[in-house]
Amino acid sequence: MYYLLLAFCYSFSILPFPVLYFISDILYVLVYHVFGYRKKVVLANLRQAFPEKTDQEIRLLAKKYYRNLTDMMVETIKLLTMSKKQLQKRFICDLSVLHELYAKGKSCQLHLGHNFNWEWANLFCMQGVNFPFLVVYMPLSSKPADRMFRHFREKFGSTLIPANDMANSMKPWMEKQYLIALVADQNPGNPRSCLWFPFLNKMTPFYKGPEMAAKRNNIPVVFVDIRKVKRGYYKAQLTLRFEEPQNEPPGKITEAFVQYLEKNIHEQPEVWVWSHRRWKHEYPG
Repeated sequence: MYYLLLAFCYSFSILPFPVLYFISDILYVLVYHVFGYRKKVVLANLRQAFPEKTDQEIRLLAKKYYRNLTDMMVETIKLLTMSKKQLQKRFICDLSVLHELYAKGKSCQLHLGHNFNWEWANLFCMQGVNFPFLVVYMPLSSKPADRMFRHFREKFGSTLIPANDMANSMKPWMEKQYLIALVADQNPGNPRSCLWFPFLNKMTPFYKGPEMAAKRNNIPVVFVDIRKVKRGYYKAQLTLRFEEPQNEPPGKITEAFVQYLEKNIHEQPEVWVWSHRRWKHEYPG
């Protein structure tokens, strides 16, 4: 099954971008208008986040989101045959802050949200730094699909760290310099062991693991903001937010990221993943 899936994706990936985006347009019609994939969840999330918008504005924003979602699908598959030169042309980011931290002998945490296109961001960052690049990911339940996504993400040499076995997977790296990417807006499974903050007009749980690891090992924290410039072109900005995390009070790093992410979502809401059930848990008080 894996090799059949790989062969299909490779044959799809060799298509030029204009053809891929034509396919994305078709997928948009199917996903939004025909099947209505998680449309109720998306509309409910958008209404929660933007109560000041009219129903017409919410539906227009939902359509923009679904167009970006289907673009993300074809762009991810394109990575199979996309050259480094193509990626560097279509994804721009100044990595100087990472070079400075590497020169100081420090490791680094990247905190980012589910903003399109994080798959391109991971691979762009990997090929531009001297650090060993670690990416925390959640293994998929389908073994062929999981193996396929590992193939995508390891194409340029990044190392995948499974989120469900992070403690053991990180042991070989504890005495080394490394750069680790953490998608820090995941919905926690156990809300009682998390940190809660106001986020898009609702109390929301966030994992405290990234902050705890940064403070425990005094690893500098860099926030990442990804913007879609136009179709097929992205620009990311890196901000060194905490160079000495051990000096920060509990919760400060997570709270700063939550505020940073919310600001970025308000500025370009159509590129954040709204089809996740981000508010499954109620604030316990």
